[in-house]
Formats: sequence, C-alpha cells, structure tokens
Amino acid sequence: MSHEQFQHCIDECIKCMLACNHCYDACLNEDHLEGMKECIRLDRECADICAFAAQAMSHHSSYVKELCRICADVCEACGNECKKHEHEHCQRCADACFSCAKACRAMAS
Repeated sequence: MSHEQFQHCIDECIKCMLACNHCYDACLNEDHLEGMKECIRLDRECADICAFAAQAMSHHSSYVKELCRICADVCEACGNECKKHEHEHCQRCADACFSCAKACRAMAS
C-alpha cells in the first residue's frame, strides 16, 4: 500500500472524527434530545473508531484491512442515522461519514 493511499484514508478518518465530534456536541444542544439518542451514540462510536483506524494506519498495523472494514461499516451506520435528521451538523456529518466509508472500503480491498 502506498503512502498516498494511507494518507488519503487517514485524512478522511480524521475529517470524519472531527465531524462526528462536532455533531455529537451539537446534538446535545438540540431541543428534542430524545430523538437524537441514536445519532449521539453513533457519533461517539464513529469518532472513536475513526481515530483508532487513523492511528493504526499511521504505524502500518498488520490489521489495517480489518480495521478499515469495521470503520467503513460504522461510518455507514452513522451516516445513515445522521441523514435522518435535518440539522445542518447532521447532514455535514453524514457526508463526512460516507466519504470516510468509501476511503476505508478502498483500503480494505
């Protein structure tokens, strides 16, 4: 795997982590917090797995493909949940999640 391929996926994971952290924080301030529970939960989980995947790729872990596959699955789940909500922060998060999932799927193949 080339450095450029790793770097692109690392960058996507970091962007997704930041978007999920922002979405998580913004969701906590929404009026209908009850309806945001799954979005908040997935934002946290997605941010954590993206950070871990980026770290694993940065030191060329022998489990990069497996971790990227899992990261892609979590990103897709988070993106699908965020897409359900009309808030701008949720829509931006969904876009970041789908972009990261695509990059991670490429790394996993």
